[in-house]
Amino acid sequence: MTATTSTAYKTRFGSLKHFEKGHVEPIDDDVRHYAFSNCFEIASISQPYEKVVFGQNQIYVLETLRAEGTSPWFTCAHDEFALVMDGDVEVHLVQLDAGQAVADKEKNGAVLVKGEPQGKKMGWMKLSRGHQGLLPKNTAYQFRSAGDPGVIVLQSCKGDLSVEKWADICQSH
Repeated sequence: MTATTSTAYKTRFGSLKHFEKGHVEPIDDDVRHYAFSNCFEIASISQPYEKVVFGQNQIYVLETLRAEGTSPWFTCAHDEFALVMDGDVEVHLVQLDAGQAVADKEKNGAVLVKGEPQGKKMGWMKLSRGHQGLLPKNTAYQFRSAGDPGVIVLQSCKGDLSVEKWADICQSH
């Protein structure tokens, strides 16, 4: 005899226009022992391309970026990954000449490129919801988003441009 279940799961994807503030549901513990944040909520209150940290494990961070218009040019001494959670984003890449590359090979996190990037244009990627792109080390990258703002989750290391707003973005009660 085979038992059947009638449990139906419905997957709902969040977006910048439609998200619900989540929360921690403690069973036998205290909610104050946990942090919880939502990339869509963070992007809804952020400046365009502000790199707001919403997850951290030692030096590694997840940052939320509100993709709106054209970003400044960024570069980094290590690889980063951009995951588009909402909207359509173009990522333009330039292999930087040595004079604009990050001199300190151990420096964590992205930095702004001074002036226009100098070097060989590598091309561009068009990323939509669920697409991930590699941002190679010592490559200038610029995000471009036309139309409605989108949301990018950036996997990186905490650096000079990382913004921490824990009191504003985490559930506290």
